[in-house]
Amino acid sequence: MLGACRAVALRRWVRRSTFFVDMTEAIFFDAVGTLFYLTKTVGDHYALVGREVGLTLDAQQLDRAFFTAWRRMPPRAAIDGPRENDDKGWWRELVDLVLDEVAPSLGELDRDNFFEVAYEHFAEAGVWELYPEVSDVLEKLQPRYELAVISNFDGRLRFILEQLGISKFFAHIFISSEIGADKPDPEIYRRALKFMNLKPDQVLYVGDDPDRDWKAAAATGLSVFELDREKNSLRDLLRIV
Repeated sequence: MLGACRAVALRRWVRRSTFFVDMTEAIFFDAVGTLFYLTKTVGDHYALVGREVGLTLDAQQLDRAFFTAWRRMPPRAAIDGPRENDDKGWWRELVDLVLDEVAPSLGELDRDNFFEVAYEHFAEAGVWELYPEVSDVLEKLQPRYELAVISNFDGRLRFILEQLGISKFFAHIFISSEIGADKPDPEIYRRALKFMNLKPDQVLYVGDDPDRDWKAAAATGLSVFELDREKNSLRDLLRIV
């Protein structure tokens, strides 16, 4: 009975194709929240950056301001080619919204210093950490499937994957700043498929976000493993494939 319940649960975590196991040639992974996570909250990291540049900022206020700013950033239409300056201007706009909320009187020089240190900080070793099962799962999958990453990130992602020791598992890394489209726009998935000369029914997508990952990838025709770490993990992906 337990085994039957487990099988039903596993099937619920996979969207679309009943026969994806036989047809799958590649597995695409989301990055943050799927493969690795921040060691502390965004607010904690921003407060640390503040101390490095001589500012005293409250971590909880920073957290609230960051997520408010994140929601205020408008969605962007896909463009033909990479976005300007590896999306660094986009991040500067977001950080300015955060500082407008927590330190509105901060001068331009201090804002510049904070942003530049923060931008480098989030590519440093120790800021991100792998989920415990990731290396083992990727090692088991790589001989059987072509693995790739699709992420709403920028070029810093390559340094992060290298520092975490998992870049060697991926044949391709598709980054929104370079591909010119952001999740949940299906265009980011279509461009990755075209680059790898694959059809949607040949790919299984793995991600943790219901909108940016599950719905968007399914709308493109990919089978989707719905990662919800309160209910499953990437080890369950191994049981399915």
